[in-house]
Amino acid sequence: MRFGAIITAGGTSSRFGNSNKLLEKIDGKEIIKYTVEAFVKSNIDEIVICANASIIDILNEFFSEISNVKIVEGGNSRQASVFNGLKSINCDYVLIHDGARPMITQEIIQKVMTEVIDKKAVSTMTKTVDTIKEVDENGKIIKTIDRSKLYNTQTPQAFEYNLIKSVHEKLALENFTDDAGMVEALCKDVYIVEGDYRNIKVTTKSDLALAQIYLKSL
Repeated sequence: MRFGAIITAGGTSSRFGNSNKLLEKIDGKEIIKYTVEAFVKSNIDEIVICANASIIDILNEFFSEISNVKIVEGGNSRQASVFNGLKSINCDYVLIHDGARPMITQEIIQKVMTEVIDKKAVSTMTKTVDTIKEVDENGKIIKTIDRSKLYNTQTPQAFEYNLIKSVHEKLALENFTDDAGMVEALCKDVYIVEGDYRNIKVTTKSDLALAQIYLKSL
């Protein structure tokens, strides 16, 4: 069995500021390096980074000495970027992960790899701890939602390769932000793998300080 990983790095970091967040350093090392190294250490057979065109040359330089890492150009949406990655990878099972989640651990990666063999489609998730309200367009609270069955989605998500490739082909004209959601939209089962609350996505500059603390605790 061959395991592949697609790491999304095609965004413009519009909410982060004038720089690409994946190139920001935490303790002297770029965010994208933390992310990729976790997968390299997890014995993934092939890693494809779907990158924004503006950073492809930089990423090629970063990972030039790692033989199983390949850089391809992303698309104009996350879904398009992942599809580009799927067309560029050779594996039986594929993990899809946000490049901006550098706190991903080898432990979670291994759990996802184990579960996807049996379940075919899995998503890393954490149980919702906040009270969730449904609110109308006027700002009025309609009801409090029972959080006992609510979970927050993280990555990696993982799939049998042929399954997720066919799903992307069928939904190519849509604009999903979540690969598990695409599988669900075609009425196929997706199962959870317990994640880690530290596995946050770095979106704004304020997330950097938190990421630095979390990385030291892993």
